[in-house]
Amino acid sequence: MLRRLAVIVVSAFVVGPVAPAAAGPAAFPEVIELPDGFQPEGIDVGTGTEFFVGSIPTGAVYRGDLRTGDGDVLVPGREGRAAIGLKEAGGLLYVAGGPTGQAFIYDAETGADVATHQLAASTPTFVNDVVVTRTHAFFTDSMIQVLYRLDRSSGEVTTIPLEGDIVFEEGFNANGIDATPNGKTLVLVQSNTGQVFSADPETGFTREIDLGGETVPNGDGILLHGRTLYVVQNRMNVVAVISLAPDFSSGEVVERVGHAEFDVPTTIARFGNTLYAVNARFETPPMDDTRYWIVGLPRP
Repeated sequence: MLRRLAVIVVSAFVVGPVAPAAAGPAAFPEVIELPDGFQPEGIDVGTGTEFFVGSIPTGAVYRGDLRTGDGDVLVPGREGRAAIGLKEAGGLLYVAGGPTGQAFIYDAETGADVATHQLAASTPTFVNDVVVTRTHAFFTDSMIQVLYRLDRSSGEVTTIPLEGDIVFEEGFNANGIDATPNGKTLVLVQSNTGQVFSADPETGFTREIDLGGETVPNGDGILLHGRTLYVVQNRMNVVAVISLAPDFSSGEVVERVGHAEFDVPTTIARFGNTLYAVNARFETPPMDDTRYWIVGLPRP
């Protein structure tokens, strides 16, 4: 019954355009263009209406304005860098470096290099996403069954084995990550199995969040807002909306939301009552003139 209802909900959103919530005298643009050929993956909202998007193959970071849709490259791309998930906090950009096994930190105002940290001690590696709490930044690795914990004050990196219910398999494993406001509980999605887990930030011990038989395959970026978890199912072109139990032991997929402008969205960020998803377009050959864009949709 839930699966049928989800299909109906997705269809309803795909048929017509979806307008984000209005702010001020005019509505924010629903679609925001990124530079041609940019190959984006991660997105985050910073101070005010600014947003940041990273480029997978070059490590470049684009900064734009949700209100106007205008923007420019903040961090130039360069050889040997990559930008997958990213988060802004305290005037700094924390960027997951994918196959480099590194984390890059930039000044969110100037784009200047602040620090580079080698996270992975072996290969293959894919440092995929990051969440920033008051004291630490936590990075997932889709190839190695660990979390990397970066102390924001000292720069010390600790590798924490992921234990408990999660079991890595062939393919992409731990991907999107988020945290409760107090930083005491982490939530992550395993892309290849479609399972979601809570994790202890100190021990790495995980517990599967029971979705009553449901899964979220191709789960990529996630967003935790109160007791609602949003999971981007990239190649399925939907965002799964999960209502969580207070202790995060279980949850229910209440709907899956699509959009006519989705083209393999990978990650989402929130501004007010609007979610912004960035299209990675993994099924489109990347060329210098390939179009990329961000989509805004009302937060379910």
